[in-house]
Amino acid sequence: MIDISHVGQRFGRIIALQDVTVKIERGEMVGLIGPNGAGKTTLLRILAGYRMPGEGCVVIDGRNTLRESLAARRALGYMTEKDAVYSEMRVMEYLTFRAQLKGLRGRSRQKRLRELMGRCGLAGLERALMGKLSKGEIRRVLLADCLVGAPHVILMDEPTLGLDPVNAERVRSLIATLRGDHTVVFSSHDMLETQTLCGRVLVMNRGCLAADGSPAALMAEHQAQNLAEVVIAVTRREERS
Repeated sequence: MIDISHVGQRFGRIIALQDVTVKIERGEMVGLIGPNGAGKTTLLRILAGYRMPGEGCVVIDGRNTLRESLAARRALGYMTEKDAVYSEMRVMEYLTFRAQLKGLRGRSRQKRLRELMGRCGLAGLERALMGKLSKGEIRRVLLADCLVGAPHVILMDEPTLGLDPVNAERVRSLIATLRGDHTVVFSSHDMLETQTLCGRVLVMNRGCLAADGSPAALMAEHQAQNLAEVVIAVTRREERS
């Protein structure tokens, strides 16, 4: 479903990614963790087609993101870390606009939007201005945006960042419903969130893929009580090498 092969990226003298190679199978929910500056956001942007890799290649749902960029992007939904929305648009107006961009028309579009408004806890907010929504409501709108085109792949950068515990749990519950029906990759600094939701974890450090496995396997390997201790152990190991 996602095939990342020897991907590298530089920004001047800074190496953001170095020889990252990994395959993610259909239906997997994968957490991307690691310290700040490890390359998580850069990798997600490359997967989403926002940035082309400096080296290597990425294949999404059988489509090479370099040669078939538009087809690859049609197969995915992407939630960025920042809440980039049109504040003057109303919720349903915004989602209708986004659905049109993704090729939905007529009754099928309206049916899909009604379904997502209910699924994402947005009922009653159809005419609310985006600029007046709470951060938790905006994140749920952006998740609906991710889902509107029924993508095979969903990418999320820090989906619960800055949310209060109640809204964070709402978003986590929505993400949990995606398991199996979509291939999901998200970055997070919330280790408990990652451990709870993900069957597989990729640990990034200094632009490299430093560890890959289930939460239980990684904790056993590094004699850790939680994923935070795994990140610390991996980072220290890399610093010594």
